[in-house]
Amino acid sequence: MSLNIDDIHPQILNVGLARHMADWNWKNVNSSFARLYYIVEGTAKIVLPDGIHELIPGHMYFVPAFTEHSCICDSRFTHYYVHIYEDMNSSANLFEDWAFPVEIKAEGYEEELFARLCSINPDMNLAKSDPSTYDNNSTLIRNLSRSKHVPSYIRLETRGIILQLLASFFKHAVPKIDVKDDRIRNVIGYVRTHLAETINLDEIVDSLCLSKDYFIRLFKQETGVTPMKYINQKKIERAQLILATKDMSVKNVALFLGFEDFSYFNRVFKKATGVTPNDYRRRLMQDT
Repeated sequence: MSLNIDDIHPQILNVGLARHMADWNWKNVNSSFARLYYIVEGTAKIVLPDGIHELIPGHMYFVPAFTEHSCICDSRFTHYYVHIYEDMNSSANLFEDWAFPVEIKAEGYEEELFARLCSINPDMNLAKSDPSTYDNNSTLIRNLSRSKHVPSYIRLETRGIILQLLASFFKHAVPKIDVKDDRIRNVIGYVRTHLAETINLDEIVDSLCLSKDYFIRLFKQETGVTPMKYINQKKIERAQLILATKDMSVKNVALFLGFEDFSYFNRVFKKATGVTPNDYRRRLMQDT
């Protein structure tokens, strides 16, 4: 699976150097942005769905967006952090398409890159490390707006540094879905760029000159899920991003994503996330 670098547009929400003394302890954190850490000194632990990872100096760590995790720290711990948001309007999505390793050993130059990020983005550090103070709807909207108003030369250098850091992880990344059939790959690309529409499966099938049953079997063989499940999955992921980063009503989010039946949108959202869209928004707003 290839990657079009020109379509990757990461934005930073926060960047800084954090020093802790047994006070980096947070439970059940689940954010709409990815986290990148470089450990300077001390140790801590992060609990991810695949197990417990010890954070050690000289290593970098990646926590994907929408990944529930907990942090454990019982001693001195110093680390750089970067919170990365990927533009939802991009035609490619690095974090969506590729599974990054959680941990990689740094090669010696990364600490300088993190320090430079902090130097050129002094207003993007966190006042507090408690996720509830920054991982909420109003703060995310404010941070996204702020990042877009940074001078162009700063944004350009920032983007270059972020891509350098991500490249270290990308060396070891593997495709989440390794689609070999060009027809299915094109359908996946079509779905991604038409999420804000009602996607008609019959029209897709007709354009491929395939029977509907054969297309569904082929799609599931290549991706592991049916076409409609994939479409709904991507729409709900987009809905989560919109609810977290835009001041749009839940009903308008449903309409924007092509759900003409609001009740159906609620059911699909709850099935995918475990909560209704309103409850999801409420959780984001409760600590503002």
